[in-house]
Amino acid sequence: MSYRTASTGLTRDLNRAAIFKLIGSSGPIARAQIARQLGLSPATVTAVTRELLDQGLVRVVDRSQARRGRPALLLEVVGGAAAAFGAKVAPDHVVGVRVDLEGELLERFEGPFDASAPDAVERLGDLLTGWLDEASSTVPLLGVGLGVSGVVDSAQGILDSPLLGWRGVPLAGLLADRLRLPVHVDNDVNTLAVSERLHGRGRDVEHFVTVTIGRGVGLGIVAGGDIYRGHGGGAGEFGHTTVVADGPQCSCGTRGCLEALVADPALVAAARRARLLKRDEVVERLTALADAGNVRAREIFANAGETLGRAVGDLANVLSPELVLVSGEGTRAWPHMVGSFDGAFRAALFGPLRGVRVEVDPWDDARWAVGAATLVLRASFAAPLDAESRPGDGRMEVVA
Repeated sequence: MSYRTASTGLTRDLNRAAIFKLIGSSGPIARAQIARQLGLSPATVTAVTRELLDQGLVRVVDRSQARRGRPALLLEVVGGAAAAFGAKVAPDHVVGVRVDLEGELLERFEGPFDASAPDAVERLGDLLTGWLDEASSTVPLLGVGLGVSGVVDSAQGILDSPLLGWRGVPLAGLLADRLRLPVHVDNDVNTLAVSERLHGRGRDVEHFVTVTIGRGVGLGIVAGGDIYRGHGGGAGEFGHTTVVADGPQCSCGTRGCLEALVADPALVAAARRARLLKRDEVVERLTALADAGNVRAREIFANAGETLGRAVGDLANVLSPELVLVSGEGTRAWPHMVGSFDGAFRAALFGPLRGVRVEVDPWDDARWAVGAATLVLRASFAAPLDAESRPGDGRMEVVA
């Protein structure tokens, strides 16, 4: 990928963002290599990197071995020069993290939360304010990133979340006013996929999907190395694809959704119909029964695994990913789902696509929150380069 400027209005700032992003993703790296990869002049790269060095955001770590002339300086990002905060918002709790510029976890926070409360957004602001005051940071905080269930229109900052019971909430704007910091919001499965792409199993994979199971069914799509959000941020509502015509009622209001068949509430409902669970018992009890060898409990999970596997196979036929990552709290019962999932998944795949890998990630809310924090890092140092712009509008045009 090469970069060219459409006008000179923001050239300096955009060059700085491009150079910082490349050092962060590819460092240690020499100035000459930066210039070649970004299509910038050596003088521009030297000026910008000198500024980054002076600000303490970049440092010299070594000198390369040169065949002729002086060895080139190798540069890398100073992770501790600034920090970002991220949080995963669930219906009953919030997990927060503070990370450095390289996305390394510095601190973790967790607290109860009631998304159904009339003043839920104000309470979320209180919780985040307390954590930010408590954080032991001596470096600048660049902003706060939030991962939430639902559809997030990043351009408008509006959130619609059936799981949280929030409709048309301008969450980013409300919290930015409260926290007096930039606030960035995205779907929580997208933030997990970002974390996987930057720091996890998807680090060297350009095309993969993250499927999450638990209270709902989510999907994060990484295409060409970046998150695909679709129009209005609505891409990834995999749980609300119709699997069975006129099937069980889904929380979204329609019938037969994948989520209504394989998410935790569906498994609990099936277990209660089979008289395996009492009214006050939840999916953890069903998992314990399956772990103890209960045949009916294992059958419920196996049926869910088969349904999910067939749906993910159809998804792979459409998107052709190299890798499918399965994550979420529902993976605690994965040993009881994997056999039926794999059989249905492989059977559903179109022949030439049967090489796609499936891997399961351990469930950890902190990883989702780290992904949310990377929203801040991308907005601070890379966002101007992520979207194509028209020539003449004063921004940088990205040319594949």
